[in-house]
Amino acid sequence: MEAEEKKRSSNFIRDIIKKDLEDGKIEKVVTRFPPEPNGYLHIGHAKSININFGLASEFEGKCHLRFDDTNPSKEEQEYVDSIMEDIKWLGFSWGENLFFASNYFEQLYEWAIYLIKQGKAYVCDLTADEVREYRGTLTKPGKESPYRKRSVEENLELFEKMKNGEFPDGARTLRAKIDMSHPNLNMRDPIMYRILRATHHRTGDKWCIYPTYDYAHGQSDAIEGITHSICTLEFEDHRPLYDWFIDNLPLIHKPHQYEFARLNLNYTVLSKRKLLTLVTKGIVSGWDDPRMPTLAGYRRRGYTPQAIRKFCEQVGVAKANSVVDIAFLEDCLRDDLNKRAQRRMAVLKPVKVVIENYPDEKSEELEVSNNPEDESYGKRMVKFSKNIYIDRDDFAIDPPPKFFRLASGREVRLRNAYYFTCTDYKVDDKGEVIEIIGKIDPETRGGWSKDGRSPKVTIQWVNCEDALDAEIRLYDRLFLKENPEQVEEGKDFLDYLNPESLVVLKNCKIEPSLIHSKPGELYQFERVGYFILDKDSNKENLIFNRSVTLKDNWAKIKKKV
Repeated sequence: MEAEEKKRSSNFIRDIIKKDLEDGKIEKVVTRFPPEPNGYLHIGHAKSININFGLASEFEGKCHLRFDDTNPSKEEQEYVDSIMEDIKWLGFSWGENLFFASNYFEQLYEWAIYLIKQGKAYVCDLTADEVREYRGTLTKPGKESPYRKRSVEENLELFEKMKNGEFPDGARTLRAKIDMSHPNLNMRDPIMYRILRATHHRTGDKWCIYPTYDYAHGQSDAIEGITHSICTLEFEDHRPLYDWFIDNLPLIHKPHQYEFARLNLNYTVLSKRKLLTLVTKGIVSGWDDPRMPTLAGYRRRGYTPQAIRKFCEQVGVAKANSVVDIAFLEDCLRDDLNKRAQRRMAVLKPVKVVIENYPDEKSEELEVSNNPEDESYGKRMVKFSKNIYIDRDDFAIDPPPKFFRLASGREVRLRNAYYFTCTDYKVDDKGEVIEIIGKIDPETRGGWSKDGRSPKVTIQWVNCEDALDAEIRLYDRLFLKENPEQVEEGKDFLDYLNPESLVVLKNCKIEPSLIHSKPGELYQFERVGYFILDKDSNKENLIFNRSVTLKDNWAKIKKKV
């Protein structure tokens, strides 16, 4: 409990909310998660979801889900549906508090007219390139648009014509009249509305002008009574503009924006544009490809919502940007799956083993634990007979130093079965081992000896007689470069792709009990890693995705970029 309190005290947003409640500044906490439906949510969004929904729940408030659907040229209902599914999967609920910025288009339009009448907004004819040119730089002030001094009457007439579709796309914009010499570039007469003829996924073709995020966001917060508008740090420079709109409109509720550091992972890209490139170029199979950092991709790979929530909580809420090691996320998953995943045996690169002192006609059932971490998972029976499969990586003709697995004359423990000693082996024309021959010690049934001897290594196996064939997909990090967003001259982020981010193994051998697996079920394949049955799997073609290895092997790999 003390550690929990210490962790909570380090969250500056939590401290702000707590003080606001204690001082009577607010009566009830209302937060919101405002995604734009132009792509699938990624791990960075999970942190924001965890903060907004988590704090609202902690202080017995509510969190709204509000879609920032102000750019119909990039937004689709598919993304709306996927975002809702991801939030539910993480374990959060918005209840009746589902909103869309498009709900407020009429009100936002009326408020724009209000600003025009107050002399604080005007219709501008500058092109996009001219707007950028007039804007100035960080060291050079901007210059005023030649259309800035239009009369209120002319601006009202032109804005209505914009709304009525009397001008082509991009011909005019509505801009806030603030200060073209302001040190903050966001305050140099920002655009509020642009002309855009695109069918909206909710309003259809009703509108041909759409508000910008900077204009719509704060006012949507005000309409919904948001008490703490929590954003990532890149919106810190936008806060003066957020406040300007709030202060210059006749709002009953005046929200405030707070910023926290976004989540950045090494060996990962989180830019929606770059993620979309991976999808459209066919580098990955889709938004839910298990190599993608999207929540849909993590879910398909076998990540649990518990592991992701734990990761977000332990990363914490800070004011300074930093990069989190992806190994930390993988460890959170290992900790969670170690407790909840049932154990099974699987052989990814099978080679046949013939036990020469085991009767041909004999077979036996061995009782094994489904999860030694939790006995409530019970036990199961596995069949053992004369012919079994082991992994060819567990055998060496000429074992190198520190190789303690099977070799001629060497004894190992067969998991939950017997001690086994290799006496011979067969190879094909290429010198590849195709069969291992040996003997078991009948006195070691269950994997233990009466005389106290103990082999250095225990290896997994699968019975030949009833083993199932399976396809195993070994997923790894998509990029070799620690920061793929930081590209060298003449290169693109795609130049740092890991060619072994997906390795597909066919004809693997697995326990027969796995035939009853359902998509989404998780297992630990003993000594191999954690795996999940893929959604494309069926009874005729069982497909398992590797979620994570049992240990972090990445640090041992020499990376060449």
